Amino acid sequence: MLKNEFKFYIDNQIKLLEKYNGKYIVIKDKKVLGAYNSNDEALNKTIKNHKLGTFLIQLCTPGSEAYTQKFYSRVIV
Repeated sequence: MLKNEFKFYIDNQIKLLEKYNGKYIVIKDKKVLGAYNSNDEALNKTIKNHKLGTFLIQLCTPGSEAYTQKFYSRVIV
């Protein structure tokens, strides 16, 4: 899976924000391959040269909102 690419993003998030804030960045082998305005653009351009499943597309924003999901339930335990 893309554990190393995601760890690279987390470890370098502050530095990446300085250059790519608000962009969808493509990460592979601990390198940023490109920065795009949309997820679709990032995917379509990257799959021309790289196999699916070998790179991570991550929205570069401050905090954890871009990579964290919250689920709510009315179930009481």
